[in-house]
Amino acid sequence: MDLALEEAESLEKPLEPTGGPGPRERARSLWSDAWHQLRRNPVFLLSALLILFLVVIAIWPQLIASGDPLRCDLSKSQQGSAPGHPFGYDTQGCDVYTRTVYGARASITVGVCATLGAALLGSALGGLAGFFGGWWDALLSRVADIFFGIPVILGGLVFLSVVTSTTVWPVVGFIVLLGWPQLARIARGSVITAKQNDYVQAARALGAGNGRMLLRHVAPNAVAPVIVVATIALGTYIALEATLSFLGVGLRPPTVSWGIDISNAASQIRNAPHMLLYPAGALSLTVLAFIMLGDAVRDALDPKLR
Repeated sequence: MDLALEEAESLEKPLEPTGGPGPRERARSLWSDAWHQLRRNPVFLLSALLILFLVVIAIWPQLIASGDPLRCDLSKSQQGSAPGHPFGYDTQGCDVYTRTVYGARASITVGVCATLGAALLGSALGGLAGFFGGWWDALLSRVADIFFGIPVILGGLVFLSVVTSTTVWPVVGFIVLLGWPQLARIARGSVITAKQNDYVQAARALGAGNGRMLLRHVAPNAVAPVIVVATIALGTYIALEATLSFLGVGLRPPTVSWGIDISNAASQIRNAPHMLLYPAGALSLTVLAFIMLGDAVRDALDPKLR
């Protein structure tokens, strides 16, 4: 039986050319072929380098900012750029450059943690629903419809307004709560497509259990769409965190966040536009980088777009 299962699993592997002159070249898998294309895509390289830079300064902001983002001097309120302070000062006299650098930590943390949480929860629930079907699939679809009907901003105003914590975790939890249905539907459809392939049917006919088929045959061939959607959603989640913080229900002081700084600068845009320009520019650049990365990954993993 084990030999038969191994033969069924071999149906997943691409065949090597057997005829013709010259040495045989082993056909690349989907992932190696995607990586081969990504390395030659300038959009991917540019966005990956920018994201790597943002992650580094989120972990070690002291590398490029030596000041304290919470140290303020009211005598310098709304002043423009000065030696050692290229972005000027905000209303409280805090260094805008230092706060912009330190603001990357909260935004990247929320984006990454919310994406991982939504992807894991959505993939697990959607994958099981697509694989087993029946009442579990029907129940998940109806629950997902309920969450799809909740407006994101209105839900954030209601849910987060009763939370008093100043950490990032309530915001992460809220985004995961409303973000998993989209990834669950993607995972469900991908699993339904993958389980109809010949190698899955052969493994089932030869006696493979549900767990072996799901983990060994279906999941590796259904995860690509989830990765693409999750990569693009990461940038969206960062923008959502900034929006909620701007409205006063997301991250709250003393946490340093681009959304908080944008909210504080909105009323002073005529008198001190530099207070809004730099945190808003950093936020836009970060969201754009993740969306560009997601587009590049999608183009590499979808053979129809090549």
